Amino acid sequence: MKPILTACLTLLCATALHAQSIAPRDGWVVITTEKTHVDLLADLKTAVKTNKMGIVTQAGPTGAAKARGITIPQNRVVGVFNNDFAVKILALSPAAMIEAPIRFYVTEEPDGTATLSYKTPSFVFDPYMKESGPNLQTLAQELDTRFATIAEAARD
Repeated sequence: MKPILTACLTLLCATALHAQSIAPRDGWVVITTEKTHVDLLADLKTAVKTNKMGIVTQAGPTGAAKARGITIPQNRVVGVFNNDFAVKILALSPAAMIEAPIRFYVTEEPDGTATLSYKTPSFVFDPYMKESGPNLQTLAQELDTRFATIAEAARD
């Protein structure tokens, strides 16, 4: 009985891991593509560099899960920022810098395509607007434009 229960739980967990997509939500941009995870991630990295931003961090549990014998869809969080924005935002609100880098999220869908998601910089920095004045909002809007440009270039 125990092996059957274990097999059923494993199948249920694997199905749940493969069936979940990123749903639209407040402050997020969710872009479905026809690209594979590998291609979308490569195109995202190229678009980041082309738009004069830097990849500051990268993380994803897929490889570590595989080493543990668990298969999950490909996913990667890519933290993006640059020093120019960092210095300007730090001058306006030291607390706001905890939000940098702002992250893109590349996820593999059950059909093998990939989705690109991110929280808009204006949404991310919104909690700090009152303490920093209108200049932070201006910078966040500049970042919104830059992130949208990066996302469009990665998608196409």
